[in-house]
Amino acid sequence: MIESRGFHTATLLNDGKVLVAGGGLASTSAELYDPDSGTWTATGSMAENRAGHTATLLRDGRVLVVGGARRPGREATAELYDPDSGTWTATGSMSQGRDAFTAMLLLDGRVLVAGGSGDTGPLVSAEVYDPDSGTWTATGSMIQGRLFHTATLLNDGKVLVAGGAGPGPSLPGSFGTDLASAELFDPDSGTWSATGSMNEVRLWFTATLLTDGRVLVAGVAASTDTEPTAVAELYDPTSETWTATGAMTARSQPTATMLLDGTVLVVGGGGSSGSRLATAELYDPDSGLWTATGGMIDARSDYTATMLLDGRVLVAGGNSNTGDPLTTAELYNPSSR
Repeated sequence: MIESRGFHTATLLNDGKVLVAGGGLASTSAELYDPDSGTWTATGSMAENRAGHTATLLRDGRVLVVGGARRPGREATAELYDPDSGTWTATGSMSQGRDAFTAMLLLDGRVLVAGGSGDTGPLVSAEVYDPDSGTWTATGSMIQGRLFHTATLLNDGKVLVAGGAGPGPSLPGSFGTDLASAELFDPDSGTWSATGSMNEVRLWFTATLLTDGRVLVAGVAASTDTEPTAVAELYDPTSETWTATGAMTARSQPTATMLLDGTVLVVGGGGSSGSRLATAELYDPDSGLWTATGGMIDARSDYTATMLLDGRVLVAGGNSNTGDPLTTAELYNPSSR
């Protein structure tokens, strides 16, 4: 990449290029990766510096970037990237600044933002962005305030939110309670309902919708100061229950990418004693087992992984074992695993 980045976003555009934006120490810059030439080029910069923000590809091909940490504080603003002009324009702002939250494109084209870290700790609030009007409206609040959680769009259009960190037991304005709970957002009613809890508390993990409609959660740091574990689980939306599945390499903050054949590639993240990992493994939903596959050249965490139109996976940026942000990028080819 042109710039070193961590906690940035990466979005696959409709033309097959990848837009990388922000990150590092809260940057405004953005760049494009062209898989045909294997090169990076600068594109228009955002108006606001951001790290830990979200980027969502809208139905019309534009990219909505919202929230994140900035210097100083947290952002409530949002911007739209137009891939035709390579420029950003401001759009409606959220009601409050947040980072460490989730953003999910709903089936009707709106975007649900939920939870995250606010000025007073983990947030219960949720908001919905309407691309037609460029405005945000409040929707039902979650049952539990949480950050560093996951959000997954299920086949029935509901959104599964799971895990994360909630308020600390003695520090209401902070966080420190790791969560196993999960809840469902119904976009028709704008309300949340409790669903089955995971077997393990987890934050900084991944959640992947499988082809059969189940959700795979993988990677866990039980808290900010304990070692990651190897537990993976499956959520069944029919029974609303979780079951353990095959054990993986213990890692936190990995990425998970479902490949064209339905297997899930999990790579990198944090290992024991604060180390970063270069290893990768594949989950087979049919057998429930993990198998090792080719590892990355560079160990990294806080990076992005994006599946390209041809099925390869682009890994970019992140932080190295020295703690320094990376400019390097790598490609995983499933056909040569």
